[in-house]
Amino acid sequence: MADKFQFNVKVNPAVAMALIKDGMGTGAELLHEELNNVGEGRMIGTLVYERYFLRSGNQAAMVIIADNLQGVCNIRLISAGSSNSMIFKVDWGAGRSFASSVAKILSEYTIE
Repeated sequence: MADKFQFNVKVNPAVAMALIKDGMGTGAELLHEELNNVGEGRMIGTLVYERYFLRSGNQAAMVIIADNLQGVCNIRLISAGSSNSMIFKVDWGAGRSFASSVAKILSEYTIE
C-alpha cells in the first residue's frame, strides 16, 4: 500500500533534507541520499528510508523528494511496502505514521 503526501516549506531542499536527517529517529535507516544542484539556486534531493513497524509486521520504505524547481520548496513523501499481505493491502496506518513523522519534523517550516 502506498501513501502519498505533499506540502511546501520555506527552506531550500538542502536545509529540508538536513532537518529530516537530524530529526529522524534511530528506528529509521537512511538507505539512499542525493542532492543535485541544477543551477541558479535550484535543487532536487531524494532521501530513501526504511523502518520496521510492529503493527504491520513488516519493513516500510519511504521516499522523500524535495525540490524548488518551481520556486518554492515542495516536499513529496511516498511510503510503500508497509502492507504485510499479498492480497489485502492493509498496513494498519504504518505508511501514514511514517510520513507524518517527516511532516512533523518540517511543521515549523511548512507553508499553508
